[in-house]
Amino acid sequence: MKIYNSIQEFDTKAKTIVTLGTFDGVHKGHASILDKVIKSSAATGCESVVLTFFPHPRMVLQQNTDIKLLNTMNEKAYLLDKLGINNLIVHPFDRNFSRLTAEEFVKNILVDSLNISKIIIGYDHRFGRNRTATINDLIQYGETYNFEVEQISALEVDEVSVSSTKIRNALDDGAITKANEFLGYNYFLSGKVVEGKKLGRTIGFPTANIAIDEDYKLIPAKGAYIVSSIINGKAVAGMMNIGSNPTVGGTAQTIEVHFLDFEGDLYGKALKINLHERLRNETKFASVDALKMQLEEDKSATIHYFNTTGNEKLPL
Repeated sequence: MKIYNSIQEFDTKAKTIVTLGTFDGVHKGHASILDKVIKSSAATGCESVVLTFFPHPRMVLQQNTDIKLLNTMNEKAYLLDKLGINNLIVHPFDRNFSRLTAEEFVKNILVDSLNISKIIIGYDHRFGRNRTATINDLIQYGETYNFEVEQISALEVDEVSVSSTKIRNALDDGAITKANEFLGYNYFLSGKVVEGKKLGRTIGFPTANIAIDEDYKLIPAKGAYIVSSIINGKAVAGMMNIGSNPTVGGTAQTIEVHFLDFEGDLYGKALKINLHERLRNETKFASVDALKMQLEEDKSATIHYFNTTGNEKLPL
């Protein structure tokens, strides 16, 4: 998949099948829409294009909104690439872009820049300055500028919005299994291993401290989780804690992973942490020994989880 950092960067002589939106989570609801784009492009010999925006429009137009997203842009690109999209355009969203009229958007962006053959879009999609243009306007522009408009049904559009809300709510509650069900894959965190206080190694549970640069990424509820990651090409199981380590007087939130059956230096390494199940809430234990006993139980539960479900639970 080719990635472009603006509409202006995109250049193709081939006709395109386009869809546009935030596609946050790239979940099951999105997948059905994206599948239409991929199949349509394959059937017609066109290039498939996803046009998305960053920052998220709500970050720009509703600056008091503290929106948390299911994917960073790199994560979204990874998921779209896996689905088989040919081109991803991540266009910078600002107030000037939001002021384009509907016809300017269609003529300058869809027709002149994207060389559009067809757009696949929600029946309730609104666009142009103040979002005044509707799908009916888009159909008329399609007739004028010679491109097809395929409407996504109310049922599919509703599935997308309902799923996104349910996923966010589930993650806020720590309900990882439910979130994964809606996503169609394991929710994951992407970050770099940084140096921590190294307290885990003193009790036999060394951890990799994961730093996530993107402050808009939705972090699930505090607690302990069963996780996995790919390290040096191999799937490795682990257990992760999201929280402040109150037993040892911690205050700042950290994300720490203890990997099973792994030894080595991970400092500076970028990791994708797949979340499988939630083990428990974060707890302030009476002593470090009590914490260590709980970690042993967490380890046993993690081993049991992977032993009983098999390697299919260790996604690449």
